[in-house]
Amino acid sequence: MTSSDGVSVHRRFAHPYRLMSGIYMGAFLGMLSETSMNIALPDLCVAFGVTTGTAQWMVVGYMLAIGIVLPCVGFLLKWIDTRRLLMGALVLFLVGSLISASASMFVVLLLGRMLQGVGTGIILPTLYASMIHVFRPMELGAANGVAGLVIMFAPVIGPTISGVMIGAFSWRSIFVLFAVIAFLALVLARVFFRSPIEITRPRIDWPSVAGSIVGFGSLVAGIGFIPDMGLSPTVLALLVVGVGVLTFYIRRQLHVDNPVLDLKPLFLSGFRTPAIMVTLSFSCTLAFMYVAPQELQRGMGLDPSTAGMLMLAGGVTNAVFSFIAGRLYDRTGAGRLVRLGAAFSVVSSILFIGIGTNSNPAFFVLAHVLLMIGIPLMQQAAQSDALANLPRELASDGSTILNTMQQVSGAIATAVVTLLLSSGYSDQLDVAQGFVNGSRYGYAFALLLIVLVAALSVVMRISVPDMDIDVVRENAEND
Repeated sequence: MTSSDGVSVHRRFAHPYRLMSGIYMGAFLGMLSETSMNIALPDLCVAFGVTTGTAQWMVVGYMLAIGIVLPCVGFLLKWIDTRRLLMGALVLFLVGSLISASASMFVVLLLGRMLQGVGTGIILPTLYASMIHVFRPMELGAANGVAGLVIMFAPVIGPTISGVMIGAFSWRSIFVLFAVIAFLALVLARVFFRSPIEITRPRIDWPSVAGSIVGFGSLVAGIGFIPDMGLSPTVLALLVVGVGVLTFYIRRQLHVDNPVLDLKPLFLSGFRTPAIMVTLSFSCTLAFMYVAPQELQRGMGLDPSTAGMLMLAGGVTNAVFSFIAGRLYDRTGAGRLVRLGAAFSVVSSILFIGIGTNSNPAFFVLAHVLLMIGIPLMQQAAQSDALANLPRELASDGSTILNTMQQVSGAIATAVVTLLLSSGYSDQLDVAQGFVNGSRYGYAFALLLIVLVAALSVVMRISVPDMDIDVVRENAEND
């Protein structure tokens, strides 16, 4: 691909990783924030005098904000300079962190948390859309490996950092840390980032914008209310509105000339199948990261600092194998890596199901480390494959679709495991044993997701990572 003066687009970026450093750090921050609250929920209940169901909105509200803004990012990238959009998102995250750190009421805390979600919802798809424009096709696996190193390390290290900081200081220190990282990312973006995406400014289809906000917002909110309210009239109304409006939204995107979100990537088999696999493996990650730190505290009776430290080995393992997976993808493609990752994850899930109230903590560490080998092999390989099969002109929309699928499915997975946790209790059991039983149901649900990923890997289209982009585009059009 060349610019108007005949110079390769990629040669404009002499130091692509330095250019991407600010957005890599921003994405790390967004994913760090996604799981850091899980271990802090008991402390928030005490600090603000709220129920567990209300405190859970620190997780669900974050996902809700991401789910509302995510589908619009592909369109925003066509209207707003990428650098300005990125810096605006980082400023939102910084402001949200400061609001939450100083909050004296839960509603203020939640407001700051949702501002963080808006920032994350912009940063994640912007990262992957920028990667496709900055790196050459044959470098995409390695670039995605670095992205996996910073992004997948974040959600598994989140509980460790939170647990240690709560033990040493208080829950407010977590938000102070977020503010510091957001400021550093903002400086890196200001100094190094250059906009790689062309601004085309297509006509705005306002009914689609409204449909995206109402549809995704209602669906995620309805799912988030299920653990606390069940299938109440309010929840059912939100789900019906969400599904109905999203049906209208999808039909409109397929028929208008300038869709807010171009859904063409979903009709490309080389993108669709690995995108589903990424979605399922991401949901599996969130399920484990939601259940495990709470089981360590409520099931095994450990304090937050100890629980956090026990998850450190898995976090480091995840970072290493996220990087390795990207490198291996450039050599082998996705299929073998996904199946190998699924094998590790299945063994790990079985070990997790065997954890009891008196289990040796080393047993938990072993299960967690095996999982943190398997998950990145599955997720990074499938994600690299999905991105490699996108024509460049669909990069922004494909990245947005991929991230939207992950966040919506993540909200669903969180709701499901929350319900499964509560189903483990009975009058004959103490609280610890009841939580362990519920955790086992949650791990079994995650195991089912892994099996589905493995099944899809058998039928996935194996891409050629170093294929010229024009050949990729031609194949996509033929599909």
